[in-house]
Amino acid sequence: MARIVISELMDEAAVADLARDHAVLYAPDLVDRRDELRAALAEAEALLVRNRTRVDAELLAAAPRLRVVGRLGVGLDNIDLDACRARGIEVHPATGANDVAVAEYVIGAILLLLRGAFAATPRVLEGAWPREASIGREAFGKRLGLVGFGRIGREVAARARALGMAMAAFDPLLPEDDPAWVGVERQVTLAGLLAASDVVSLHVPLTAETRGLLDAGAIAHMRPGAILINTARGPVVDTRAVAAALRSGRLGGAALDVFEEEPLSARAAAIFAGCPNLILTPHVAGITVESNARVSAMVAAAVRRVLEGG
Repeated sequence: MARIVISELMDEAAVADLARDHAVLYAPDLVDRRDELRAALAEAEALLVRNRTRVDAELLAAAPRLRVVGRLGVGLDNIDLDACRARGIEVHPATGANDVAVAEYVIGAILLLLRGAFAATPRVLEGAWPREASIGREAFGKRLGLVGFGRIGREVAARARALGMAMAAFDPLLPEDDPAWVGVERQVTLAGLLAASDVVSLHVPLTAETRGLLDAGAIAHMRPGAILINTARGPVVDTRAVAAALRSGRLGGAALDVFEEEPLSARAAAIFAGCPNLILTPHVAGITVESNARVSAMVAAAVRRVLEGG
């Protein structure tokens, strides 16, 4: 039986490194076979997951020997931390390892959505020449509002500043005298940030306080034509409200990488039909070839320390 079970995508080199010294079951699709996952955990001492594996009380009950959960990413909302703590199971996320990947995704989305011209490809291929309809906006001089100003938000700010954007952030958990605020306008209310921003990017964990944070009422505070980017967690945003705001023109564009239901079913995706200037991606903002290697190596090292007493 495997000592280490890996139920989602991991860098092959890190898997091979663990397999040199431990019995490893690496099955990236095991997350979709819950019964088989429970069975595989009967003798396991380590479980490595991304965001889709629900490490809840039921799963933990199937793993009586579990000592460590490695999270190949940073969000911990899919892991029952209280249950792990009660069992003495260590939880190790890959803090900081995918910050650059998410930040670059956000910057890319800002440029794509503001410019808008890239959506002209199908019409150009048809022989049309929608030049006037493809005239977009520049990032230079626009105000970027960051909801949450932790590690990833700061990486985004550093890159956006190089584009000539002005910075503002809302983060009630970050002390007013924190040096991170230097050069960044500190907004004391979410409504104030939304009203003052041309682009809003979300960088908060999913908690009881952040669930539904960007609902129809919040979106109504945003500047007409503003851009919204969500790489945080799906339930932070009311996607029906986003779709309605895109169709009405209240929002000038949106990029959503995360959803309340993942994978996004065709039924759930139907609410976005006909929405202009919309980018939907399958929760990949934090996953690049490079970040996957960093995340995997960091988590593999943490798991080794627990199992080998280092």
